[in-house]
Amino acid sequence: MPDSAEQGRTASLRDELARGNAVLARVAPILGHLLASPDHSLFSDELVARIRGMCHDLSWQILRAHAEATGEAGREAFADRHGEALAEHFFSSPVILSHCHALALEWQLASRMEVQYGIDPVLSPVLQRLIASSDPSQASAAMAALAAQARFAQAQRRMELSLSELPGDLFHELLLGWRAFNGSRRSDAMIRAEAKLRNGYDESAGRLALLARLVAGIGEDAADALDLEQAGVALFLTALAARSGQGRAIAVLSTNERQVVRFALGLRAAGVAFESVEAEVMRLHPQAEPLAALKSISAAEAKQLLAEAGSLGIA
Repeated sequence: MPDSAEQGRTASLRDELARGNAVLARVAPILGHLLASPDHSLFSDELVARIRGMCHDLSWQILRAHAEATGEAGREAFADRHGEALAEHFFSSPVILSHCHALALEWQLASRMEVQYGIDPVLSPVLQRLIASSDPSQASAAMAALAAQARFAQAQRRMELSLSELPGDLFHELLLGWRAFNGSRRSDAMIRAEAKLRNGYDESAGRLALLARLVAGIGEDAADALDLEQAGVALFLTALAARSGQGRAIAVLSTNERQVVRFALGLRAAGVAFESVEAEVMRLHPQAEPLAALKSISAAEAKQLLAEAGSLGIA
């Protein structure tokens, strides 16, 4: 039976996770409020601007497809006329905002790691080794992931997000949002446009799916996938999510300085040794407090604590 000291440490970690949950639960409502504000000068934060840009880009892509289905010659003019209103409608969707927020945070982290430690945001040492693999299927998967990561980097620099890069449930949510936006104005052209968008969508070709397949193919023994410097941010976050039993968006959010306990528990749940957990935490947050309570927590206990904390429904 665990002694009272160990029970106290576990309770402390559980309380810290609960406080972290309270912070994360406020993310989507706050984003919705910021994005809906007409005075954007009050909220010049890079993350909000990037999320706004991604929502606008999603709207423009849908409206271009709509214009094409109606036979209109000026697709860009049509998108310009209606894009702002559709984007504002998407701002009311917590799942869409949360997804865009996670992508923006991921890119912010990747940019910071490149500046601070020279970690390439696209091509990491692990990815280089996988591309050079003697296994053709693994090498091919790594090349596909590299191309997808390069597209992601370019899109984030332009504050854009391709419809094809959305997970399947969010792609469906977005199109349902478009239907709701149109309401009784839904026409045959809109139905044709939606059908074309759905027929051209392939979730398996998206960056997140490619990274997930690559992590699954590496195997459980590839410790480098959980070494940020070796794996690079994108692959590291995918491996952290997969091996800790968390959603990828939660894994991304756990890299925030106010979520250090969640981040550390995620690494422990993924099987990372305590000393390596400390090194990764210090890499991200050099001013973080020591995590002595984590030393006696096993991987199974860490996974259980994270499971109890829940995923908050973040996509």
